[in-house]
Amino acid sequence: MKRFWMTRLARWTIAAAIGLTGCATLQRAQAPDTEQVLAAAGFRMQLADPAGQPLEATPPYRVVSRTRDGAIEYVYADPTNCKCLYVGGAKEYAEYRRLARERRMALDRAMSEQNWPTWGPWGYW
Repeated sequence: MKRFWMTRLARWTIAAAIGLTGCATLQRAQAPDTEQVLAAAGFRMQLADPAGQPLEATPPYRVVSRTRDGAIEYVYADPTNCKCLYVGGAKEYAEYRRLARERRMALDRAMSEQNWPTWGPWGYW
């Protein structure tokens, strides 16, 4: 019985590790697209400066807010592709959200147009 539970635990651990690795790989793959949208929104690219803002201090592949000199700024860290930070203010963040929403809607529209025969009660003939 103990062996059964140990085997089961090992399988779950391996499955979780594979799942989490897949998520990180997806985020890394999507980073160039996100960075294009950030640049179009007016975010400034800064090379990571170990003395000033270490890259490891910011969660990777996510836009996060922080307060600096009393003002809120938004930061996106890419530790693998460009080893840089994208930094912007409230105006740039609002534009980034708008552009990202438009991009998602365009992708959704393209996917629905590509798959239009598959929906509906009739299916394939």
